[in-house]
Amino acid sequence: MITGNFHTHTVRCNHARGSEREYIERAIEKGLKVIGFSDHCPQPYPDYYISSIRMGMDQISDYTETLTSLKEEYKNQIEVLIGYETEYTVKYFPALIERLREFPLDYLIQGQHFVPDEIEGCYSGVPTDEESMLRDYVDLTIEGMKTGMFSYLAHPDLPDFSGDERTYRKHMERLIKASIDLDVPLEVNMIGFITHRHYPSDRFFSLASDMGAEFIIGCDAHSPDGILQPEDVPGFTDFLARNKIECNQNLRRRF
Repeated sequence: MITGNFHTHTVRCNHARGSEREYIERAIEKGLKVIGFSDHCPQPYPDYYISSIRMGMDQISDYTETLTSLKEEYKNQIEVLIGYETEYTVKYFPALIERLREFPLDYLIQGQHFVPDEIEGCYSGVPTDEESMLRDYVDLTIEGMKTGMFSYLAHPDLPDFSGDERTYRKHMERLIKASIDLDVPLEVNMIGFITHRHYPSDRFFSLASDMGAEFIIGCDAHSPDGILQPEDVPGFTDFLARNKIECNQNLRRRF
């Protein structure tokens, strides 16, 4: 069993459902001692661009106030943490961090969905055989890890690379080594396994395990029923076992 999940979304991201209270009640039901909310972080984009997959900057107060209230209400039953799943970008990250520091916040996890960012780049998980896309993902992700602000890296094997296997290993070894050197655990993404996405993959996690990386399981819950224990998901514990993955679910609070 896992004792905590730190990858939980809310309806503010426009592609999740359920109330925060429902997520918390589900976490208690599943025996969790900690639930961390990490909705898709808003970004200080130009006014002409409105993202459809994350909350707006004007929703930070509501998000924080809602979770602060529930944190207090449920303090004797479960620990509730306030976080975000955050894109690292060269252009927007400094202004974002300055704004986030105005509010109570427990942690950030890094989810590098776009390179170099949502406006000027493309989705990191698009199928490709181009080395440049894999290289750029790894470069930007490592740059983000080096900020020291992220508690762990969500779905690290997001790139869907179909090119030469030696090329894949070359770049992913760089990412894994950086995670070890910088003490940033790698997430085994449960929703990806449940929905049969290309991640989490054996080729990545067998490599990461052999290199000595540290791991954490993330439900990546987009609905209350997405809060699950590993044994609830057919085949997931087998995936963990064959890749020699052990997870202690310790969260580094670095923000």
